[in-house]
Formats: sequence, C-alpha cells, structure tokens
Amino acid sequence: MRAVMETISPVIWLCGGALVGGLIGHFGVFRLILRLTARFKWRIGHAFVKHCYRPIQWTVILLVVRILSKLPAMNPHVPEVAQHAFALVMIGLVAWLLIRTVAFAEEYVLARFDVRVKDNLRARKIHTQFKVFKRIAVIVVVILAFGTMLMTFERVRQLGTTILASAGIVGIVVGMAAQKTIATFIAGVQIALTQPIREDDVVIVEGEWGRIEEITLTYVVVRIWDLRRLIVPITYFIDQPFQNWTRISADILGTVFLYTDYTVPVEAVREAMQRFVRASEHWDGKVCGLQVTNATDRTMELRALMSAGDASAAWNLRCEVREKLIEFIQREYPQALPRLRAELEPLKTLPITGDGGSGNTP
Repeated sequence: MRAVMETISPVIWLCGGALVGGLIGHFGVFRLILRLTARFKWRIGHAFVKHCYRPIQWTVILLVVRILSKLPAMNPHVPEVAQHAFALVMIGLVAWLLIRTVAFAEEYVLARFDVRVKDNLRARKIHTQFKVFKRIAVIVVVILAFGTMLMTFERVRQLGTTILASAGIVGIVVGMAAQKTIATFIAGVQIALTQPIREDDVVIVEGEWGRIEEITLTYVVVRIWDLRRLIVPITYFIDQPFQNWTRISADILGTVFLYTDYTVPVEAVREAMQRFVRASEHWDGKVCGLQVTNATDRTMELRALMSAGDASAAWNLRCEVREKLIEFIQREYPQALPRLRAELEPLKTLPITGDGGSGNTP
C-alpha cells in the first residue's frame, strides 16, 4: 500500500500543480488584460484574449508543473523521459506564443490603418509590410523551434560538429538547387522594403487593369476589374516593367477623345464639357479642359482632359462626360458629326453632228 501511495503521490502533486498553474494562468492573464484595457482601448484587450490567452495559460501551467517536478521530494519520482517531454512541450508552447503574439500585433496595428478610406496610401504601406514580415517571422520561429527541439536529443547534439563542418558544402548544394526559391524569398523581402507595389494599388500587369489583392512571399494576386484573379510571381515586379497608378497618390487624369466635323464650334463644346464635369460627383475639382489635339483630312480630334480622386472615379467620369458630349453635339450641332465629303462635277458631253456621228471630222 505504501509503495502504491509513493507511486501515486507524485502524480497527485503534478495534477495539483497543473490545477494551480491553470488558476494562476487564468487570473494572471485576466489581470493583465484588465490593465491593458484600462490603459488602451478595449480593442487591444479583445485582440490579446483572442490570440495570446491560451498560449500563456498553457505556458504558466507547464511552468508550475516543471517547478514542482524539480523539487527534491518530487525529482526522484519523475522519469527522465517526462523531463525531456516537458522541455519539448515548453519549446513548442513558446513558439506558439510567439506566433500568436505576431498575429495579435498584426490585428492591432492593421486595425489602426483602414485601407477603405479615400486617402489610404500610408495604410496600404503598413498592411503590405506587416503581412510580409509576419510570414517571415512565422517561418523563422518554426525553424528555430524545430532546431531547438532537435538539439535537446543527445545524439543530434553529438552530430553538431559534423553538421557544422559540412554546412558549407551543403549550403552550396542547397543554394544551387533552390536558387529560384531563394530568389523568390529575397524578392518578397525586397518588395516589403522598397514597396514598388502595395495592397490595393491600381496596376496594369500583362495588359490587365486591376488592384493588388494579396502579396505573399512567392506570388501576388491581382484582382482584375471583372473580378478575375491574375496570379503573378513576385519576382515579376522586380524584373519586369509594369504600371502603378497609385504609387505616389491615387488621383489620376482621364481623357475623352471626340472626332467631329470641322464645322463644330469648339468653344461651345468646351463650355458644355466644363459644365458637365463640374456637375459630376466624380470630379475632384482640379483639372478640366478641352483642346483640339489633331486634325485629319476628314475629322477634327477633340481631347477632353479631367481629373479624379482615383482610377475608378476617373473611369466613371470619362464615361459620363463622353456620353453627355455626344448627346450635346447630336442635339445642338448635328451637322458637325463626322461626315464623308465628295464633290460631284457635271459630265461634259461632246456635240452631236447631223449624220449621228461623234462630231469628229474624218
């Protein structure tokens, strides 16, 4: 009976330690959340609970159990395998906590920078950098945690010297085999730092107009205007030229071309165009003008230039002004629409002689 009690006693102590650790973790995290909530807004407390509560609670439980297992009365009864398992689980919990902390920081920071506002250049920069660096941080944490777990095994530690000695050769071989993958990874980091593109940027890629929807370490998703998705390798934006309509600001100039007859009164069309643009909700109030930009043997080219706050507003403004100008010319100056001119001359006939001949004398 005594032997049984000596065997069960450590288990009871460890279970009690786990219970105490759970209570400490629960109330400790809860108190920390209260302090954060009092100092900041409730949003940060909610995000902290959502991402970091469970990892911290389980970490505190394992720490309490680990401390109890190291007590002189408990240490002889805890097998070495259990000690090793504690170490592995602790490494995993720390990695889990770091990953969830990155997710918590991402949610808190990105919530302060809304990309849905009109002037969202800074927000798009923060979103792009944070999402790329989050993926890098998660990869680094997982690799370090896995390597640290392996180093807790004695045999793996003994092979460390040999591995380090051959690391140079292995690195060269791996680098040659995975040079494209490494180049893609470096391109992702370069995109995050230099930011030739950002999330929600308006770009022209492969002749398609669209917005940057997602940026990963290996590819970029471009949402085309008709809701198709164009998947582009991230190295494309380093190696190939492309158009970025929102690199500095979102405002853009729009043009409308009309081809009319030479008889059209340009000044009247200009006044009508300015009236239409100023009445439109899509105009940003900066640029509005009409000029004759070309003249061919048949028509005269009129270019209406106008500005808008972003590419979508510019497109709607161009379509609206084009429709109203065509309607205006049709209604007020229908004779000024493009036409094909031809001049007909009367046919000259030769005089007819009395004998019915052609008039030519022999």
